[in-house]
Amino acid sequence: MMISTRGRYAIRVMIDLAVQGSTGYTRLKDISERQEISLKYLESITTELSKAGLIDGVHGKGGGYRLNRPPQEYTLTQILHATEGSLAPVACLGCDAKPCERSQICRTLPMWKKLYETVNKFFDSYTIADLLKTNVDFEYLSAGL
Repeated sequence: MMISTRGRYAIRVMIDLAVQGSTGYTRLKDISERQEISLKYLESITTELSKAGLIDGVHGKGGGYRLNRPPQEYTLTQILHATEGSLAPVACLGCDAKPCERSQICRTLPMWKKLYETVNKFFDSYTIADLLKTNVDFEYLSAGL
């Protein structure tokens, strides 16, 4: 399993919106500049997040995007499912997988199931609020060092 740039960028977008707060809507152009994500790619990511009910969007003057609930109510699993689909490590555990004919005799299936459960529990244990608390030296980063 590999998390794509789409999933990683979606988490960054959600953090950015959380930092901006719930006072108003944040323009995509501003998010794009801060996160160094192309506007076109960002549009597709925010569309997925909006369709999943994770963010609210408004078009036109004064429009943009914002979180529709507090940061502590968003797990990384929710965000990744919206952008990545299933986090299943093998096709037979995917959301729309056809029942495998070998599942009753597959010696590796229990291992894959355990990995899948572990991954989901791991991402369920982190919220956007948790990532806001991450101790990063932003002055060091902004100095270009």
